[in-house]
Order: sequence, then C-alpha cells, then structure tokens
Amino acid sequence: MQSKRGRPRDEGTHKAILSAAYDLLLEKGFDAVTVDKIAERAKVSKATIYKWWSNKAAVIMDSFLSTATDRLPVPDTGSSVQDIVTHATNLARFLTSREGTVIKELIGAGQLDEKLAEEYRTRFFQPRRLQAKGLLEKGIQKGELRENLDIEVSIDLIYGPIFYRLLITGDEVNDSYVRDLVMNAFKGVQATSATESM
Repeated sequence: MQSKRGRPRDEGTHKAILSAAYDLLLEKGFDAVTVDKIAERAKVSKATIYKWWSNKAAVIMDSFLSTATDRLPVPDTGSSVQDIVTHATNLARFLTSREGTVIKELIGAGQLDEKLAEEYRTRFFQPRRLQAKGLLEKGIQKGELRENLDIEVSIDLIYGPIFYRLLITGDEVNDSYVRDLVMNAFKGVQATSATESM
C-alpha cells in the first residue's frame, strides 16, 4: 500500500495530493474521505492519484506518516529514564491530538482490512517500537539498566498502558500519567546503582 514505484512523478503534484488527503482526514475523518474528494481538493484527476497509490488508505497512510515522522523525533537527553519519559510523552501527546486520533480510526478500519492493518503496524507502530528498543539498549550499554533486561517485555510494560487507555478505557493520558507510568516501570528495570541514586 505504499506509493507505487517505477513511475516518475511531479513533486509539486505529489505534495499537493498528500496535503489534500491530510487536510481532509483531519476535517472529516477516515471513513468520509474518498479518492474523489482528495482529487478535487488537490486539483488533480483520480487517474493521477491511482498512478502512485493503489487506494484511499495508501494515500492517507503516506500523508499521515509524513506528519508523524516530523512530530516524533528520537530524544537524546543523556539519561535513559528521561529519554523514555520524553519518547513516551511525545507519543502520548501525538496520539491524543487531532492528528493522532487518526490512528484510532485506522485501527478500526484495519479490523476489516488486513492490508491496512499490516500497513499501520509496519509503518507506524514498528518504527516507534524500534525507537524505544534503541533507547533501552543504550541504557543497558551505559549501565543504567539491567544487563539481563527483557527489552520486548519492558516496551510492553511502558507503552502498553498508553494504548489501553486510548483504545479501551478512554481514560485520560496526560504528561503526569505517562511520567508516573515510566517511573514505575523503571523501578523494575533499572540497574541497582541507578535505582539507589533515584
């Protein structure tokens, strides 16, 4: 569902299509956006869109990811704990913004569209998970985290509750909650010397 390859494109037109798709997504939501509306907003033909994308979901995914990537940089504060707090907080802020609610819509639509589900898993969630993995690995290398740390389980412990609140309970996910969540998780994963210095 990524942009089709092997076909030359006009970057101005390509950008206009992504911008139109993203604006419509925020204004109307995933279900209400159509290729016809994207084409009308971008002032291009439907054929132009289909030259580069296979369907509506593919265009929307590309438009969404271009924004998400800019909004979610990898932190480097010098402290593994603070890096994870910052990373998790930025993710939570993004997911609770109007832009971030798109992910919930995509998850919902993905229940009936396995290709779409695979797209948001591989192109949005997995890169965020790899970022968190890199931060935890750096903490181990610096001696701030236990050498025998199960990184995959730790990521689930830290980030899982954020998605649980967003998708299941609907409870608030604010900066204070995320910090408390990370700090409680880190009590179990920090190296002994780091824990004693807290």
